[in-house]
Amino acid sequence: MCNDVTVALLDTIPAQRPVLIAGPTASGKSALALKIAQQNGGVIINADASQVYACWRVISARPSLEEEAQAPHSLYGHLPQDAPYSTGHWLREVTEIIAQDARPIIVGGTGLYFQALTEGLADIPATPDEIRKRGNEMAMEVLIATLDPLTRDSIDLANRARVQRAWEVLEATGRGLAQWQADTPAPLLPLSDCTAIALSVDRDWLNARIERRFDLMLEGGALEEVRAIEPYYDPDLPAHRAIGVPELIAHLRGGMTLEEARAAAVIATRQYAKRQRTWIRSKMGAWQKLKMPCYLQ
Repeated sequence: MCNDVTVALLDTIPAQRPVLIAGPTASGKSALALKIAQQNGGVIINADASQVYACWRVISARPSLEEEAQAPHSLYGHLPQDAPYSTGHWLREVTEIIAQDARPIIVGGTGLYFQALTEGLADIPATPDEIRKRGNEMAMEVLIATLDPLTRDSIDLANRARVQRAWEVLEATGRGLAQWQADTPAPLLPLSDCTAIALSVDRDWLNARIERRFDLMLEGGALEEVRAIEPYYDPDLPAHRAIGVPELIAHLRGGMTLEEARAAAVIATRQYAKRQRTWIRSKMGAWQKLKMPCYLQ
């Protein structure tokens, strides 16, 4: 039944139509993107905020070299570990790729990337370094308390990066993030012009898969990846906040056993997947849902 559903879905996607694939971490998005690219062509474009960094092939679950050889891939592992990167950076790079007339198959779990792509992104001025440094030193509660009410009601207040970004915008421009977003320009790829697929997953199946995948990461060299970055570790850098990195850093610095770091990373990944599932339910209602693990069977 599941395979029949997947085959039927793939057969209905026009060969040149852009495809968007969103879903929680470890749900099998990359495998589906590769299937679509192999069937009708296209370039697979990363929409995961951790997979853009060259240092994190294993711990970010980037496609393997063998998988990358089976279809064109873009925006994977193209940045150094200390590079700043934002939704705006990503959208500008995707714009350049689409301008080359490549059929995009955009896959990932960073909901803000898809929102910017299909709904537009406000042209907010860059944040001065001194403001970002001040934000880095402020407590989460203080950042939240200083936000304007409209912005406070529109963002994930449990997400430190989102809260700090909203505070930085208000501090740098005098306008709340929600006000800037109200002036958003037309989107690069309106949802009506795409085949948009959101993976729907069983929680218990996904939690077990997350645990198995982290064990495979450890076997595949994740600890060695983190060990190479440890001398330069800076928790304020976007790359260094990738799930699993702080936990393995703590192990390397003597603060955790490897088993404790593994358990903490699995919990953090499950919590992140829960937030992703919530985003899909609340913001991707118009996307076509594909129940997992259908096409993986």
